Amino acid sequence: MSTTPAPSATPTTVTVLGLGNLGQALARNLLDQGHRLTVWNRSQDKADALVADGATLAATPAAAIAASDLVVICVLDYTTVRDLLTPVGGALAGRAVVNVTSGIPQAARELGAWVSEQGAAYVDGAVYAVPQTIGTPEAFVLYSGDADAFARHRAVLEPLGSAVFVGTDAPLAPVYDVALLSGMYGMFAGFFQAVAVGGSAGIGAARVTDLLVRWLREALDALPGFAAEIDARDYRTETSNLDINAVGLANILTATRAQGVGVDLLAPLQRLFDEQIAQGHGSASLARTIESLR
Repeated sequence: MSTTPAPSATPTTVTVLGLGNLGQALARNLLDQGHRLTVWNRSQDKADALVADGATLAATPAAAIAASDLVVICVLDYTTVRDLLTPVGGALAGRAVVNVTSGIPQAARELGAWVSEQGAAYVDGAVYAVPQTIGTPEAFVLYSGDADAFARHRAVLEPLGSAVFVGTDAPLAPVYDVALLSGMYGMFAGFFQAVAVGGSAGIGAARVTDLLVRWLREALDALPGFAAEIDARDYRTETSNLDINAVGLANILTATRAQGVGVDLLAPLQRLFDEQIAQGHGSASLARTIESLR
């Protein structure tokens, strides 16, 4: 994956299809960079502020695509992308299509192949930012697909958020997206469980969260070590093994039930621990739990 600094962008022609909250932020950043920006959206009034500041509103997706060398797509889903592009596929020839619409890997593979058949270069993107942080150091975007197109337009894409190229297979960015968002939702699940348990004893969510954030910052330090064990598939440990963690989590579940709180969010993890122990891996690292998912 590439994270080397990008050169400064010179003004170029860019089209943005889709002006929802994220599309608006992307378009605004591109306009502020000084690019010749063309935009299109089903509800044309969403383009008013951009047009007032120098963007061009295209009447149709075909006109928007024809206006630019680089076409950035940010709509609801891949079905919407296909609905927009299929009638105007011929207009894509010679252009780079950067699709930052959220979707699943298979959809990215199919769309990338179709775009290539139209004579265009396809790059898929996964944005890690809320609209307000586009263009700030907090934002980053993963890209996969046509390496030449990414390199050619990287100077334009970099200011949107740190640009990280993860590989030439178009579905890679969506795979990374599913992986990273899975970790995020797992964290949210633990947070909801923690707040529910605290609330059962009259402890406010804010108080639990203050201490939880402090503890999670320490716990995060364990992840690189777990990752090294998983990549090597070497789960030998002399510290916190599966036997110990299975007992600890079982106690947590028992105490949680006694507080009148459900355990739906944590019970599946206990089942994975128990499965590994039943297979004879109780002395292995906690990281070996992943083998029950593979």
